[in-house]
Amino acid sequence: MAFGAGLTSSKSYLFFSTLHFLAFALALTVCGLYGVELDRARKADKYADSKWVFAVVVGGLSALTSILFCIPFILRFAFKWVWDFILFILWVAVFGVFANMYIHEKPEGNNDIRRMKHAVWVDLVNMLLWLVIAVSALAYWFKHRETRSLFTSRAIV
Repeated sequence: MAFGAGLTSSKSYLFFSTLHFLAFALALTVCGLYGVELDRARKADKYADSKWVFAVVVGGLSALTSILFCIPFILRFAFKWVWDFILFILWVAVFGVFANMYIHEKPEGNNDIRRMKHAVWVDLVNMLLWLVIAVSALAYWFKHRETRSLFTSRAIV
């Protein structure tokens, strides 16, 4: 199930680690931006709107995934890119929901709307970043799926 014999010491590992670090930072940003609304609802003893909960869950999954994928062994799983595409699709949903709600809103001095408009753009960057990660991982997998060991000439499974 593994691919890429020298992944941990290669430029590819540094490339993927950099992308995952950026994804981690942006995911935490989203959790903070939408977490403000969840905290406000909690303090007012109101229910937590599912849209904000979904955004924070997707942010949390992205942050956890980014941390896990910085472990060299985990990057070797052949179908890692499938999870990356799933995260991309989740970010498409988050962006779609909040873009529909806030892109055309006029802040007119309302800092909450301004913050949510900024959050929409962070969602877009997250979405595009996970697309780049997924496509890069897929390309890496296709390039290295038939890799043979340098020492034994056996296929790496």
